Amino acid sequence: MCNIPGTQLFDAAMARKGYALNKMCFSFNEAANRQAFVADEEGYMAKYGLNEQQAAAIRAKNVLQLLEAGGNAYYLAKFAGIFGLDMQDIGAQQTGMTKAEFQAKLNAYAQD
Repeated sequence: MCNIPGTQLFDAAMARKGYALNKMCFSFNEAANRQAFVADEEGYMAKYGLNEQQAAAIRAKNVLQLLEAGGNAYYLAKFAGIFGLDMQDIGAQQTGMTKAEFQAKLNAYAQD
């Protein structure tokens, strides 16, 4: 059990749940695969057998939903990179802020 609020535990059950999603994201190590995904997202997801929860999270480009769907943070970074999402974009998603709000919060911490 994970005792950190808002944290998705990645255990054996989540690894099994996210196998297809993580396998697809791992494929993004190859530039040709990233290009193929961008050219036909639906077809690429079907090729890997993503379930509807995973496909919906991919369509939304929502990292929190991807984690809930069994995604592993290390593999999801490959997906986020395709769309130019950086750690501040992901931090904003995790905190429910806009990227500008999240950046302002980071800057405020830096001033302290």
